[in-house]
Amino acid sequence: MNKCLTLDLKNGNSTAVYMSDDLESLRKRLMESYGSSFMVSDDNTEYIIAPVTESRLSIMHGESNKNYKSILEILDKALALSLSRDSIFIGVGGGVICDMTALASSLYMRGARLILVPTTLLSMVDASLGGKTGIDYEGYKNIIGTFYPAEEVLISSAVLETLPESEFLSGMGEVVKHALLSSDSALYDYLSDNSALIMQRDKRALSEMIRLSLLVKCQFLEKDPEEKLGIRSFLNFGHTYAHAVETITHYGISHGEAVVYGMRCALKVGEEIGVTSHEIRERSLSLIGKFPFKRVSFSGDREKEAIFEATLKDKKKKDSVVRFVLLEDMGRPVLRSLSKSEVISSIL
Repeated sequence: MNKCLTLDLKNGNSTAVYMSDDLESLRKRLMESYGSSFMVSDDNTEYIIAPVTESRLSIMHGESNKNYKSILEILDKALALSLSRDSIFIGVGGGVICDMTALASSLYMRGARLILVPTTLLSMVDASLGGKTGIDYEGYKNIIGTFYPAEEVLISSAVLETLPESEFLSGMGEVVKHALLSSDSALYDYLSDNSALIMQRDKRALSEMIRLSLLVKCQFLEKDPEEKLGIRSFLNFGHTYAHAVETITHYGISHGEAVVYGMRCALKVGEEIGVTSHEIRERSLSLIGKFPFKRVSFSGDREKEAIFEATLKDKKKKDSVVRFVLLEDMGRPVLRSLSKSEVISSIL
């Protein structure tokens, strides 16, 4: 595997990202590079690590298992293996496994070592980098968690070959978001020029896309590693609407496609209130249109009211005020509070 970037965070912490196009080089690194390690997977990703180690735990896949019970299961196994503080917790899976393994690692003996192996596109470009950990509680997504960055993230584009189309497009929603937030056009242009290869799951095309997407995310993470300055909040472009829609549909649509819907709404209201030009909105929608995202719409008054009420519960609000990320220009996001009528008007 080859190192493609290093994310520098506060207090001397950093995350090195390694990538490859094949599965065997990933397994080789897992077998040869880590001593006292403990691997956590789910029933969909256990095949990746089964040949590597017997010090492992498999958890049933799915958001419904992202809870305290699973965290305690991980910690119980770590204790049974007599792991020490310098042991390595390795999470192998999508966002659920990455988030939970990271949270358990941050709690075990007040902090064990952590490596993440994301296996979905969404977790590769989002959940694995930046240090956020979390579990769901009382119906609220990721409401309990910590900041605990992995020392390494290992990515193999080969594991995306068998990813269901809906899951792949979920990750693509976050990639497109990064392209619209980028201060340069490298990712936007790459997606525009290579959309066919990307949808065909060409491994080299996917590796380059993931690398470019992570470079954009790093621009925000390094400036605001613990989301205290407002800069990292820009990565939530589309997310306030997305989380609201996920809530009212009981997660009936994928996260990435909810984000795409949220970006459409944000672009609409941005143009309506004079923050986003018509040209920027059309340029953004043009990139979104390169990929076969599900078109989501809510036309009923009761649905729109429910979405608005759900936005008020956004966990990233400040001083009890919900702030939406809008685009002034490509790579120039801004935070704005919106009135109820503006939010309702923007719902597509």
